[in-house]
Amino acid sequence: MGKTLVIAEKPSVAQDIVRALTPAVGKFDKHDEYFENERYVVTSAVGHLVEIQAPEEFDVKRGKWSFAHLPVIPPYFDLKPVDKTKSRLNAVVKLAKRKDVSELVNACDAGREGELIFRLIEQFAGGGKPLGKPVRRLWLQSMTPQAIRDGFDQLRTDRQMEGLASAARSRSEADWLVGINGTRAMTAFNSRDGGFFLTTVGRVQTPTLAVVVEREEQIRKFVSRDYWEIHATFLAQAGEYQGKWFDPKWKKNPEDPEQRADRLWTQKEAHDIAEAVRGKAATVTEESKPSTQASPLLFDLTSLQREANGRFGYSAKTTLALAQSLYERHKALTYPRTDSRALPEDYLATVKQTMGVLAGSDMKHLAPFARQALDNGYVKPSKRIFDNSKVSDHFAIIPTLQAPHGLSDAEQKLYDLVVRRFLSVFFPSAEYMLTTRISQVVGHSFRTDGKVLVKAGWLAIWGKEANVEGEENDKTLVPVQPNEMVRAEVVEPKGLKTRPPARYSEATLLGAMEGAGKLVEDDELREAMQEKGLGTPATRAAIIEGLINEKYMLRDGRELIPTAKAFQLMTLLRGLGVEELTKPELTGEWEYKLAQMEHGKLSRDAFMQEIAEMTKHIVKKAKEYDRDTVPGDYATLSTPCPNCGGVVQENYRRYTCVGKPKAQPCGFSFTKIPAGRAFELDEVETFLRDKRIGPLEGFRSKAGWPFTAEIALKFDEEEKNWKLEFDFGDEQDPAETGELIDFSGQDPLGPCPKCGARVFEWGKNYVCERSVPTTGQPAPSCDFKSGQIILQQPVEREQMKKLLATGKTDLLDKFVSMRTRRPFKAFLAWDAEAGKVNFEFEQRESKFPPRKGAAGRPAREAAAKSAPAAKAAAKKAPAAKKAAPAARKAAAPKTPRKSGPGLTPSPELAAVVGSEPLARTEVIKKLWDYIKAHGLQDAKNKRAINADDKLSKVFGKPQVTMFELAGIVGKHLS
Repeated sequence: MGKTLVIAEKPSVAQDIVRALTPAVGKFDKHDEYFENERYVVTSAVGHLVEIQAPEEFDVKRGKWSFAHLPVIPPYFDLKPVDKTKSRLNAVVKLAKRKDVSELVNACDAGREGELIFRLIEQFAGGGKPLGKPVRRLWLQSMTPQAIRDGFDQLRTDRQMEGLASAARSRSEADWLVGINGTRAMTAFNSRDGGFFLTTVGRVQTPTLAVVVEREEQIRKFVSRDYWEIHATFLAQAGEYQGKWFDPKWKKNPEDPEQRADRLWTQKEAHDIAEAVRGKAATVTEESKPSTQASPLLFDLTSLQREANGRFGYSAKTTLALAQSLYERHKALTYPRTDSRALPEDYLATVKQTMGVLAGSDMKHLAPFARQALDNGYVKPSKRIFDNSKVSDHFAIIPTLQAPHGLSDAEQKLYDLVVRRFLSVFFPSAEYMLTTRISQVVGHSFRTDGKVLVKAGWLAIWGKEANVEGEENDKTLVPVQPNEMVRAEVVEPKGLKTRPPARYSEATLLGAMEGAGKLVEDDELREAMQEKGLGTPATRAAIIEGLINEKYMLRDGRELIPTAKAFQLMTLLRGLGVEELTKPELTGEWEYKLAQMEHGKLSRDAFMQEIAEMTKHIVKKAKEYDRDTVPGDYATLSTPCPNCGGVVQENYRRYTCVGKPKAQPCGFSFTKIPAGRAFELDEVETFLRDKRIGPLEGFRSKAGWPFTAEIALKFDEEEKNWKLEFDFGDEQDPAETGELIDFSGQDPLGPCPKCGARVFEWGKNYVCERSVPTTGQPAPSCDFKSGQIILQQPVEREQMKKLLATGKTDLLDKFVSMRTRRPFKAFLAWDAEAGKVNFEFEQRESKFPPRKGAAGRPAREAAAKSAPAAKAAAKKAPAAKKAAPAARKAAAPKTPRKSGPGLTPSPELAAVVGSEPLARTEVIKKLWDYIKAHGLQDAKNKRAINADDKLSKVFGKPQVTMFELAGIVGKHLS
């Protein structure tokens, strides 16, 4: 009988399975990628190892994206390994193909995604077809050893899983079809005028963006209204208390949600009421009732991300990374990528063990609460906490039995947050006494609310104590005796304005994504989505980050603000009549049909046929529509046309002059998206007013490379009109043309670091006044100049002022390497030796502490200081030097590995890269850094390097090619 190969989704699950099976089937031997005994081979993926792709003959690469090649609907899908995990895939495939493996068990997570991960691996192992070995399914909702053993006793057949497998494949392929074709169609539509305007769309990302755009539209259209509240201070025998006027007869008006019981809409009415009640006696009625507040449920990933964003300002991406580190590296939390807020019903004993670990931990601020929970029997069965029906692929995020050590500050904050929530859910509810007091003054009512914490319950874990003022709205009211009359001592009307809805933060957007099903009107679709919403807990952070990376949104503090590009996309999809891409109904409809497929009520072919038709519809609409007539809510600019003074209006593609009243338009217009970057509305107004704007980032060349530039409106004599042009700052040097420069209208930025004269802005540079011809000095005598944009990093005036005053800017983070195209951070600093502005990189401390026993810096420094003495001693005792080489080798402290032997630079080369011995590769790297920092690549021929004063001594000539560098460097190293 052959062996059974068990494939889990993650290495940690494979280890759990081995631990659970060992008592029943014997000990496993551990190998690099798997565990094995006489009956089982247990291995794991690391998430998705394989992804789908269109076959080569049906795919179209980015450079050929056009309507001529759309839609792309391949008759089948090929598979390709995920680059980062190829070695893991090869190991799993090798095991699956072993001749002694006669059966496979799919032990990936219990859900659609886990089914897909396994099926794609099996198909890849079979060369695109099923491997041909029997498959059974392990279905687990709890990871206790007994639950795992029970799962192996009740393995499901491959036939039982066919519906789920079909739904998993269909969802994956449908997302590919809609995402790829939608993105390429919208990109082709927006790139018709040239350039490459990448316009990504997707089933989840686009409705998420729509939620943010719709909120911003509400904010922009919001018209603030004045209203008044009346605040009174009442004097009783025991002291003062505040009250606010309200209308007890008020009823909610669905047509005007801004109306409230305590709002008045005219100043006169508010003033009249205040005058009528001021100084008058009031009767008091009061109602007090107890109230309880239970702890929130345990965390799933989305609620953890929301809480961490609200409390600490962490982005969803950061929170996921921290939780993943606490799970994988520290083993301190359970699996974080979960959408469940409950625990399995057989987890009670594990929870008690966890409480015991916490009670004995060194967390002095929380350990006593864990001990209290155990001593008072708080951990007991409760459907609110332990409920199998509310456990999906995974259960809630809770601490594990392993107490963590060596956490970073951010990890510690997140771990504390999870532990507090875990403890809270078992503690008693907080108990309040709520008091509502109504003060009646000459027919007018004033309301006062009091809230007193009587028993802290779970709130004690969060630092709240009974009978102590807690939240801002918690207040203890001074008592009023029965039948006591109080007096309205101070009564003031307060003028206020209605506010627009708040912008989304990551916390509120995650909530909106999670509850997107509530926006769906169709009952069946809403039921299909249930709590799934848009995306899954594991993907929502990536979706938000993707929208930011694609410049659809930007972060401003904690707010998420949609860009002009986002509004452009929504206008396009609405105008083309493909709004299904912007609505959560699409996800609801898919979930409904996929659920039917899982239960055998809908065929995979029928569903995929519908997706193909939808894809064709999207592409067809984009192909047919005239770009200039896409309807939308377009702006009229306040700045007039520079050519005729007429009105400039927006349409889908351009800003166009529509002429003065009763006059013809003059033909002036310019694109809204020059070089793939959409104008923001305030930028357009500035551009028209000043006829110049920038430098701006985010432009892309036709080849897709990003660049930074200014844009100018320049008058075209032939067409007698203004045109948009890029200005890269390549004006002629006035020292060569003899043109005299006038700085009289400018404020200087500071003293020139070379000669002490004043530095001004000129063109795209900061220059010394003595470096260009002026009326006071026609012949330049200094050469100080520094660009306003360096490697795509704009250098603002304030930063140049700082450099001139202190020798160094702040740390700037938007430099982009010309060689690698990767962003990097650096200071700009004055290099007196080189006589130029150079890069200076921040000193980073090691991410990890030194290993125990390793020689630290003090030891190395001490060793360095004692080296001369050691050499002298060695000369006196040559015999000792030769003795016991093995012992000497063992005792020698380890030194960091080098990429090659240290070579000493010549004096000429040392002036560029420093004098310390370096590996040849390190010398080349430093040399390139110097070349880039000083802009020595030839402007016309990037393969040529121009020598400055230092490099001319290394090169021996004024210019070399990049291919000569290695040979030249070799001559200067010994």
